[in-house]
Amino acid sequence: MVQQLDKGRNLLTWFKYKWMNAPLFSTAIALIIMILLQTLVLGFDYDSFGSWFQAWTNNWINILRNNASIGIIALGMTLVIMTGGIDLAVGSTLVATGALSMILLDTGTKGILGMVGVTGVPAFLITIVVVLIFGYLLGALIGVTVTKGNVPPFIVTLGAMMIFRSVTQHFMQGYNTKVPVEFLQIASFKIGSYMIMPIIYWAIIAYILYFVSKRTTFGRQVIAVGSNERAAKLSGVNVDKVKLRVYALMGLLVSIAAIIQVSRVGSMDFSNAGRGVEMDAIAAAVVGGTSMMGGRGFILGTVYGMLIIAVMNNLLNLFGVPPFLREAFKGFIVIGAVLLQRKEKTS
Repeated sequence: MVQQLDKGRNLLTWFKYKWMNAPLFSTAIALIIMILLQTLVLGFDYDSFGSWFQAWTNNWINILRNNASIGIIALGMTLVIMTGGIDLAVGSTLVATGALSMILLDTGTKGILGMVGVTGVPAFLITIVVVLIFGYLLGALIGVTVTKGNVPPFIVTLGAMMIFRSVTQHFMQGYNTKVPVEFLQIASFKIGSYMIMPIIYWAIIAYILYFVSKRTTFGRQVIAVGSNERAAKLSGVNVDKVKLRVYALMGLLVSIAAIIQVSRVGSMDFSNAGRGVEMDAIAAAVVGGTSMMGGRGFILGTVYGMLIIAVMNNLLNLFGVPPFLREAFKGFIVIGAVLLQRKEKTS
């Protein structure tokens, strides 16, 4: 009996230690709990296990597919926060790059590529390349302003958020674009009977960034800059170059998300699209263990964090919670995650 009590105490001590000191562990446990809740809410009132499993699979594919674009942006946000920065302009960058893709692809009289006689696959390839470059340049512009202008990232990205969206809305007002049906296959192409291409894009980018953060010099420099910028400079790290690359990469990832979004929906509401994306991306990164003070972040943790928020949104929707109150739940989760990080540092 004494041995069993000792084992129980040791297990509880181990669990408490892992929960307090291993962010990936605590996030994984939270995700498992959310998955179990999601499964219970889905219910088991089906004719057979096959029917239940089909419904369970379809539900998860919908959740993952609907959140793939935000998940990609959250991965970039993780690297930005790891350097001690922030990017509030991701939603507006999404709108700007999405608008450019639709202007290029428009099959109407105002489509740029159509006007010069470029259609079909060549038009799709040109659009993708141009949009990726444009997103990269928008991110690089933010990075240059942060580094060379020595302006806090919060101020720079707050200003960029308003500039990008307002300029896009000005030029796109009254503009009714028609995206070619074939372009929609980028996100809607079926593998078997499932449209999972956005999920595949998300998984590939997550793996690449995981490798970059863990196995490359750039990944180590990102951590060094966020941990102690002065020490990083003294160690020979070009801090400004690292920050510039991170913000440029952020812009590139947002442009990828915009292409996926346009190809998935076929249109974009330039007034409301992307609103709140920055908060979802920040929440996913913080819930996944990324420190808002910089110097620590986990790509895998961000994937977990995005899944937690996605499942939470789905559950709140199933429970009929009013849309305005759903944001409050995200706020509580973010505050709780930051408080947990502070407790880790003081323990």
